[in-house]
Amino acid sequence: MVNVAVVYFSGYGHTARQAAAVMEGIQSVTDAHVTGIVVDSDGLIKDNAWHELQEADAIVFGCPTYMGCVPWQFKRFADASSKAWAAQGWRDKLAAGFTNSGSMNGDKHSTLSYLFTLSMQHAMLWVGTGLMSANKKASGRDDINYLGAFAGAMAQSPADASPDEAPGPGDLHTAHLFGQRIAQVASRWCAC
Repeated sequence: MVNVAVVYFSGYGHTARQAAAVMEGIQSVTDAHVTGIVVDSDGLIKDNAWHELQEADAIVFGCPTYMGCVPWQFKRFADASSKAWAAQGWRDKLAAGFTNSGSMNGDKHSTLSYLFTLSMQHAMLWVGTGLMSANKKASGRDDINYLGAFAGAMAQSPADASPDEAPGPGDLHTAHLFGQRIAQVASRWCAC
């Protein structure tokens, strides 16, 4: 069995909904176990969560995109991970990331690049979506990977939508498939 930890911050609940879809995708793989770790509004995680991250085979980072990058709460968590970095505790673990913002673009790629760089600082191995983009004339907003993200899963939630309304079905399905891929890659990686 592979252990996957999903550590995320959600300011308004939209990214939490995306995280739930990623975790459901991970859990749908028969030999995978998932642990959700919430970064709270002060940028902290529970003390025992550091142990869970240490024991994970893969760590998925998630947060909304605020003002073109990660919110300060997630950055505080990332800075606190320097203890794991100093001990090389996450070395050779798999890593992946996801983000959500109010705009279709919203500079979400800057957030994914930050999450990627964080994983590289920890000597981790990055897993992308592996999903083709919905880039045809007939493509609709509820199609898989409509936002065309390959580095990690992206979602869009209109600023005036509640977490019950957004992200939409296509972005949630994309997040689910992304979670499946992470668990499948982790199963292959850990079997070697």
